[in-house]
Amino acid sequence: MSSESAESAAEGRGAREGQSVVQARQEREAREEREARDAEAVSRFVERFASEMTEAGMQRMASRVFAALLADDDASMTSAELALALQISPAAVSGAINYLTQVSMVGRERDPGSRRDRYRLHNEIWYTTFASRDRVLTRWEQTLREGARTLGEHTPAGARIAETAAFFEFMQSELGAMMDRWEAHRKTLDLPAAEPSQGA
Repeated sequence: MSSESAESAAEGRGAREGQSVVQARQEREAREEREARDAEAVSRFVERFASEMTEAGMQRMASRVFAALLADDDASMTSAELALALQISPAAVSGAINYLTQVSMVGRERDPGSRRDRYRLHNEIWYTTFASRDRVLTRWEQTLREGARTLGEHTPAGARIAETAAFFEFMQSELGAMMDRWEAHRKTLDLPAAEPSQGA
């Protein structure tokens, strides 16, 4: 092996060792933070954020289930775990999950070797949620434009609906540009990894 190859291999080994040291430190810090958590304070956060989402228009039980998943290290819980954490019935969990899957905020998966379903937040949850809203806005805009033509765009009702369609068209163009800016901005942030640590 040439001296250049040996030097390059040593640098690569050093970089990997440096990464493993950083990863080990991050995992240790995450473990210490989990152990230091105040369960009551976490529960208060879940209920407070759920209340904020409910006031913004989301169903109350769906808000609570979403907030509980958001506050879980794995972003993943079974129906029984959610029922226990939130002190609600399995039927209430089921109704909330149905709503959250319909609006693309939560996915459903099967535990390996089990018949139990596990509910998980999508990766990049807010990006995914707003991207799905973009598709909804497209359908609304198309339907509204048809409605405006049906009613007559120069009638009061037709003009109102045409303006609503124009608003959704504007929202779509702004949302797409904003999501692109977020992706670029996200790369500049020094955020801790959101993926669950090994042994979490």
